Amino acid sequence: MRSWRRFIAAVAAAGLVVGPVTAADAAAGGAVRVNQLGYGAFDSKAAYVLSRGVATRFAVVDRYGRRVLSGSVGKDVGEWNATYPHVYQLDLSALKVPGHYRVEVPGVASAGFDVRASSGPLRASAKDKVVQFFTAQRDNAHRNDAKALVYQIPEFVDPDSDQTVGELKRIGGPVDVTGGWYDAGDYLKFTHIAAYSESLLWASVRDRPDAKVLAEARHGLGWLDKMWDQRTRTLYIQVGVGAGNDTETYIGDHDIWRLPGVDDHLTDPSERFLRNRPVFRAAAPGKPISPNLAGRTAAAFALAAQVEPNRADARRHLETAAQIFAQAKTTNVGQLVTSLPFAFYPETAWRDDLELGATELALAAKRLGDPRAGAWLKQAAYWASQYLAHEAGGDTLNLYDVSALAHADLIRAARTDRPLVRELAGDLRAQLEIGVSRSAADPFRAGAQYAEFDAVPHTFGLATTARLYRKVTGDRRYDAFGQRQLDWAFGANAWGVSFVIGVGQTFERCPHHQIANITGRQLTGAVVNGPNSADLFTDGLDDYLDGMTHCPADASDPYAQYTGHDSRYVDDVRSWQTAEPADDFAAIAVYALT
Repeated sequence: MRSWRRFIAAVAAAGLVVGPVTAADAAAGGAVRVNQLGYGAFDSKAAYVLSRGVATRFAVVDRYGRRVLSGSVGKDVGEWNATYPHVYQLDLSALKVPGHYRVEVPGVASAGFDVRASSGPLRASAKDKVVQFFTAQRDNAHRNDAKALVYQIPEFVDPDSDQTVGELKRIGGPVDVTGGWYDAGDYLKFTHIAAYSESLLWASVRDRPDAKVLAEARHGLGWLDKMWDQRTRTLYIQVGVGAGNDTETYIGDHDIWRLPGVDDHLTDPSERFLRNRPVFRAAAPGKPISPNLAGRTAAAFALAAQVEPNRADARRHLETAAQIFAQAKTTNVGQLVTSLPFAFYPETAWRDDLELGATELALAAKRLGDPRAGAWLKQAAYWASQYLAHEAGGDTLNLYDVSALAHADLIRAARTDRPLVRELAGDLRAQLEIGVSRSAADPFRAGAQYAEFDAVPHTFGLATTARLYRKVTGDRRYDAFGQRQLDWAFGANAWGVSFVIGVGQTFERCPHHQIANITGRQLTGAVVNGPNSADLFTDGLDDYLDGMTHCPADASDPYAQYTGHDSRYVDDVRSWQTAEPADDFAAIAVYALT
């Protein structure tokens, strides 16, 4: 009874009333959007109404249909599209009593959501589900990878094609590259992606110990260890080839739709690079490695060295990190090496990777009492200054720019260097201001550009950066902004979709993922790209591949009516542009929820 009285007092203090919403307040058709993950009792809480007409009031009801809160909607924050010319923001912050609720505007209701004493358990539950995705991505099928052959980097038909020219030319092997994770909805494996994902998983365990995350981090590091040949100083970058060649003498991973266990037993000559998957290297043995790869791969091992409780293993990880970092190419860099083709992951920034690698080496060395800590700290400061001079200002935390994590950890490592700390904190603030500026102009307060690829991971990256900024500066000015980004990712968006499968009431049902599509099993914890540019769908969806289960069965598109702001979301197995999950998406979600 005392908690209920506090609730009534909070409602009164907020200027809201408990009571009915009348028919006169009807929104004339629309939708209500909430964070389906839920809210902490004392968190700020925003919801949104997409409306065809004028809306004035809303109500909140509990699981029994009892109206517990009502009030006036906020101001009209802008048009979404021609169908929904009004978007209203609702302030639910007065709702503090734990329970299960939904928001109602006459004629429409939101998905259900929870309020808990703290948002911590809600986020932990979602994080556990995302970790399940990594477990589902483990490559336990390609046993022929144990004796994989190494091939020269091929020529591609053109810069935007994944089709190769002529035959692959063998230059080495066999090497054991079994294990690891599939990269996305396909079965390729990339060092570039794995190193990024590993870095975030190990950073998550370091910041908040978690046995499930640790198990996946160790699994991924075991594969990265195989991709680095310590004896010859060779870093391998990829297992498998995406497409066939221009003479059609072989096909690639993206050319057929099947379960992974099929590959080892294929017999047709054109399927030879599916049966015996090729491996490619970043550079010739002992030669300089593309700095983005060297930096982020070194960071993954150095972060493991900071966390791994077995000191002998930690020292071994530190030495691996040191070897790879020392081999970075830092002059006449040219086009970076990421994947084959480069167009799969067209990264352009690299000084952030070297800043991250050097920073994590310094922190690992400090933990293990290694005298090289000071030298690596100086290198980290140097690469941070180079990043700030040459690459800052255009991106926020995601696969292609890891500076936010590098800055936050370098602030920890270089606390006494006040000018450096101020510069780094200033750049973290500048990255957040990019998101804040976009958020201010967006009806759903999104800080990412959702008419471009990787909207969801950018969103989780902004939420992460807000948390890192608060942690290293004590400044809470971006807390509400970070919460709004999580709100958007978990359903408070135009489509009303939680972009993490299995979290919330409405989420991706038809992911572009071979195993999930063929088996019909829910891919719990997968994080999908989410909305993308509407222009990508001008010519419709791709055709179904042989063996692809039609999903949805009736090819309907319930989200078409919410296409707006040059963006579209399609829940269809053929819509790789919006519906494909990926390891890097999941990794930043894990770290955002830590």
